[in-house]
Amino acid sequence: MRVLIADKLPEKSIEALRQAGHTVVVEICSADQLQEALVTHGIESLVVRSTKVTRSMIQHASSLELIVRAGAGYDSIDLEAASEFGVFVANCPGKNASAVAELTIGLVVSLDRWIPDNVSDARAGKWQKGRYAKARGLKGRMLGLVGMGKIGQLVAQMAQGLGLEVVAWSRSLTAESAAAFGVGFVDNPIQVAAQSDIVSLHVAATPSTFHLADRDFFAAMKPGTLFINTTRGSVVDENALLTALDENGIRAALDVFADEPSYKEGPLTTQLHKHPSVYLTHHIGASTAQAQEATGDEAARVIDTYANTGVVPNCVNIAVQSVATHLITVRHLDKVGVLARVLDRIRKCNLNVQEMENQVFAGSMNAAVARIRVVGKPPEELSSLLNNIQDVLAVSEIKL
Repeated sequence: MRVLIADKLPEKSIEALRQAGHTVVVEICSADQLQEALVTHGIESLVVRSTKVTRSMIQHASSLELIVRAGAGYDSIDLEAASEFGVFVANCPGKNASAVAELTIGLVVSLDRWIPDNVSDARAGKWQKGRYAKARGLKGRMLGLVGMGKIGQLVAQMAQGLGLEVVAWSRSLTAESAAAFGVGFVDNPIQVAAQSDIVSLHVAATPSTFHLADRDFFAAMKPGTLFINTTRGSVVDENALLTALDENGIRAALDVFADEPSYKEGPLTTQLHKHPSVYLTHHIGASTAQAQEATGDEAARVIDTYANTGVVPNCVNIAVQSVATHLITVRHLDKVGVLARVLDRIRKCNLNVQEMENQVFAGSMNAAVARIRVVGKPPEELSSLLNNIQDVLAVSEIKL
């Protein structure tokens, strides 16, 4: 495949792709340059980290088949456009989980011990030991986790090692699975906010999690609660957060925020960066050498697997639940043109094929079986129309 690496990826991963026989173009692109690079090089597979992939890029890159986000989140890619133009989108989940969990714990400790302010004053020549010798400490306090995927699970483990109690909510979490993780279980995010001394978000950025941390969420927090976000800025209603900072003594550490700069260096303008109760970091949760190597290896695996098998590991834009209404099974001889004639008869019956697989039996005189899932009610005559095709052996139909 012709692969474009548009963001920094470990050299080891790039070399692995080349060794596998792929043509690799390494061209670190800005958003403005990416569309031109895709078209110029006839790219079939694109690897990005922070660079956004827009509808226009996907629409104009006619050779593009696969986009791999070298990370867990994929909200920087126009998923609707990718699906519309038949482009697979895959991510690399779990490969940066340790790095994000480590930063989360670092931010918790930094907030409790006022570490950034300590260092800032010391560098400015200010000695204020009295001010900074009043940390509450972490042992025995309650950490609330919103989201218990791989990152949330690791944060829970690390927090328990520091003596923190942990309570959690996640869409997939049950009382039984929470008990297995050694954490308390609650029914919704508001309860997490209400019961915790420290709250940390670990959910994906989806329409259902947009502004999950809203005015009601922050209003449920106890005064002085520490709030951590290392997931995505869209999960937090920043106006509600600002109100909580000013009116309820909430303090926050954010690795992500709305309207983050897309460039590597330049000015920072956000309503949060100068607030005295906020620590901002530069969206570096996944930015460790260990995480980047693991993610790069996974991105290379996704591309190579797709190139060799047509299967896309970690694909995020294939329908999980088909809308197919009927399964048509056709046993046939493995000869040229048989399936083409089968599909032509199905088309003439105004049935839309949703999925199809064809498996060939072992042996010198091979037969095969095609399983075709369609939308629409097959007419009564369809079975006889298909059975009348030369080299079709048998036809069956099941309503799904």
